Amino acid sequence: MKTHGGFLGAIGLSLLAGWSVGALAQTTTSVSDSAVSLSAVTVRAIAPERFLAGQKLQRIDSTTLLQFRFSTITDLLTYNTPLAFRSYGPGQLATVAFRGTSANHTAVLWNGININQPNLGQTDFSTVPVAGFDKLAVQYGSGASAIGSDAVGGSILLGSQADWQTRLGVTVGQQLASFRNKQTQLGLRYSSAPGAAWQVSGRTYLYRSQLNNDYPYREFRNYFVDQATTAQRGLVQDVYVQHRNGRQLSVNAWLTDNDLILSPQDTVARERTRTQSSRLLTTYAAGTMTMRLGWIRDLMDYAKSDFTNPSHTETDRFIGRVEREFRLWPGLSRVTVNLRTGGEWSHYRTRTDGYGGQLITENRQDVYALLRLQTERWLVSANIRQAFVTRFNPPLTPSLGAEYKLRQRAQTTLTAKASIGRSYRVPTLNERYWVELGDPNLKPESGVNLEGGLALTSVLTPTLTLTTDLTAYRNRVDNWVLWNPATDYHVENLQLVLARGGELASTLTYTQAGWQAGVRLGYALTRTSQERAYDRYARDVLGKQLPYVPVHTGTLNAWVQRGRSRLSVQMQTSSRRYITADNTQYFRGVLLANLLAETQIRVAKAAFRVQGQVNNLFDALFISVRRNAMPGRSVAINVLFSLPSNHP
Repeated sequence: MKTHGGFLGAIGLSLLAGWSVGALAQTTTSVSDSAVSLSAVTVRAIAPERFLAGQKLQRIDSTTLLQFRFSTITDLLTYNTPLAFRSYGPGQLATVAFRGTSANHTAVLWNGININQPNLGQTDFSTVPVAGFDKLAVQYGSGASAIGSDAVGGSILLGSQADWQTRLGVTVGQQLASFRNKQTQLGLRYSSAPGAAWQVSGRTYLYRSQLNNDYPYREFRNYFVDQATTAQRGLVQDVYVQHRNGRQLSVNAWLTDNDLILSPQDTVARERTRTQSSRLLTTYAAGTMTMRLGWIRDLMDYAKSDFTNPSHTETDRFIGRVEREFRLWPGLSRVTVNLRTGGEWSHYRTRTDGYGGQLITENRQDVYALLRLQTERWLVSANIRQAFVTRFNPPLTPSLGAEYKLRQRAQTTLTAKASIGRSYRVPTLNERYWVELGDPNLKPESGVNLEGGLALTSVLTPTLTLTTDLTAYRNRVDNWVLWNPATDYHVENLQLVLARGGELASTLTYTQAGWQAGVRLGYALTRTSQERAYDRYARDVLGKQLPYVPVHTGTLNAWVQRGRSRLSVQMQTSSRRYITADNTQYFRGVLLANLLAETQIRVAKAAFRVQGQVNNLFDALFISVRRNAMPGRSVAINVLFSLPSNHP
């Protein structure tokens, strides 16, 4: 059985970093004998949201992260954002259509680096556990000037952060669900001060899931239900070291192993896909300068019927980044101006059967400058990035955004925002190098994104708070790459796609005398279509909605809480999804609802959180990518034990 290349090495490097710096702290001679308090914690992530003024940003709060702790981010984002996911079933491939774009047009950042699989150009969201990260945010619209390739429709930002207060914290979680599905989690947080000038913090999180999907039926309302088994396991390891003078060192490792078998009982039709990823990132920050070194290895094995000799893909990425932030004109009292400049270098090495077995290498470089100006009422960003790719010429990608507080009073803040930015996407390795079907001479996709909106925060009464965000956008993407069915699926730059629409999100919360309640509503209108005819095939689909992108989506989250007990209802609805480019066939719209009841029980310093959930409460018929129904109503019980130990 294949294992992660570097699986143990990544763990060793993480632990070695914490040990070596701790030892260094004990032998440092430059500090005084007296104890000195450490500097305030500084977030060293790329934080693209800081330099993308005027664009919609949605941060997922800690309560929501805890509710979906035993889920992947597919479920969390489905019920809390207007993103449209395409899922083959529990534990199977899940990809996203962000603002009417394809799965290749969403950048997924892990602690500031893009982790999209370069052969496919996308991330399988079914392999991303919610509990593996401390922070999750959704950046809407083009972010190419701050992020780079792939950030055409939007970006998903995953982040980890140090906990300097918890001396030792232990969490153990177990989920038991319908269809013999189960999941186990183990988490550790720890921190110490090995010397007067140093502080070390770490987090270890292990998880294992077994999704047997043992349905008691093979059909659900006359539609076939595809049985598949998935075994997932992973490790997230974070180590942070901080010196009193502001120097910081962090090592982040994330290892995943996902083994999916379709139709496991049918020895002829069964398919097996095993994907493994090893991700290692080291960051050193001194003052305003930050240096990063990263390595990512993606392995994929695929076989049908006979699993003894699978098709194998192995891709390595080596990443280096240096950036520095400057405070311009520090003498200005009411204006803060920050400039971040940097450069990034990546080296790709991949070998797969689909490329004829040859080794493919590629270098990518980026240089960028990000400017941020803030006053009492204004927030303005102006960015520019230029990428250089082997045998490619990506476009220059500038962006300009602004936010202005139209009304700023103690109880109400109304902000207007607008932005314009250019985006690009470098075609995937499969699109360029696949034998016979690929084209090394493809052009990079190039887009222009405009958006504007209003954001309102208002304290209506001492117990009621209202927040509302309204956004409209227009995103035009040229040279859209297509596996053209008219030419036996050869890859070509064939489409000019125009995505336009609007989003509305509003939250009303109530708090009084130990009671908390709230309702959060979301709606999105998404029109996305091909607007230029390149060949005879294209003329038949001009102006038609792109497949699998619903025109209307809506979400509703309502909750009521008393003390440590909470009852929540999560609902998501979408209109029909066309499954053909000419819009002649479609899946009907659907309403999905979940019910979640949870409570926390404390015994001395220990805490037990018990959750009971009913998924697909109304037993709705939901058909996803293929003509197979998703399973009907299901239940799950989650138990999370935690034992924190804080510094006195």
